[in-house]
Amino acid sequence: MEYHNPVLLKETVDGLNIKEDGIYVDVTFGGGGHSKEILNRLGSNGRLFAFDQDPDALANTLPDNRFTLIHENFEFMKRFLRFYGVKKVDGILADFGVSSHQFDVAERGFSTRFEADLDMRMNQKSTLSAYHVVNEYAETEISKLLWQYGELRQAKAMAQAIVTYREEALIITTEQLKTALKPFLQHRKENKVLAQIYQAIRIEVNQEIEVLKKFLIQVPEVLVVGGRLSVISYHSLEDRLVKRFIRNGLFEGEPERDMYGNFDVPLKKVGGLIVPSAAEIKLNNRARSAKLRIAKKI
Repeated sequence: MEYHNPVLLKETVDGLNIKEDGIYVDVTFGGGGHSKEILNRLGSNGRLFAFDQDPDALANTLPDNRFTLIHENFEFMKRFLRFYGVKKVDGILADFGVSSHQFDVAERGFSTRFEADLDMRMNQKSTLSAYHVVNEYAETEISKLLWQYGELRQAKAMAQAIVTYREEALIITTEQLKTALKPFLQHRKENKVLAQIYQAIRIEVNQEIEVLKKFLIQVPEVLVVGGRLSVISYHSLEDRLVKRFIRNGLFEGEPERDMYGNFDVPLKKVGGLIVPSAAEIKLNNRARSAKLRIAKKI
């Protein structure tokens, strides 16, 4: 399986501050690029656990006795690490981008370039697909997800157009979805708007925001004191949640203060926001929206 070169590879793995005999977790294995780099820096007694719910990723498993690939969603990170007898780890890496492989396989329905059935499921066993979202969600629900997850100003009118179209015929394929939304796809901006629409539906299908929150809550419980978190986000909603959780240990509101008046938070940011260089974006256009944040357990 062809997978893209991982974004911000050196910076993300550098952020883990790897110890040769440490235990690390790559919760978004994909093509294994980040995992390979972590293994390159580990000694013979180090361990790496990786998560990926996509069955296609299993073909990339690494033949290394220090490595274990867990075929599950990373929202269950803590549970499955415990299953392997691991309660604490030295570092956790997450890259929340959809892999190039998923975009390049037409039948998965992730790409705006191909005609395919509406699917977009990361986990092929999931019962919720893009077909269900587009054909069964109420107009208000579609409008809300297009606005929240796609940041589309015309979300309300787009939702109305989808509902109007499906009253005549079910929207089964990506081409039918494009037809339903044709009035909003101006020639120059068509690809950008379509990408936002697909992103919004994909986030809903895979419950990506809820999964991200469940994952982040587990991070302080699993990391040792001084352990590192390296997270790459591609969407402003994801990045805001990561930034807020690192700063406050919460997704909303302010944390409680300790007896000295200091905020009682489990993580502390390490350095500032890191984004890809112009050279990296030139080599990999999908890196353009990547944002890397690093934190440590305190």
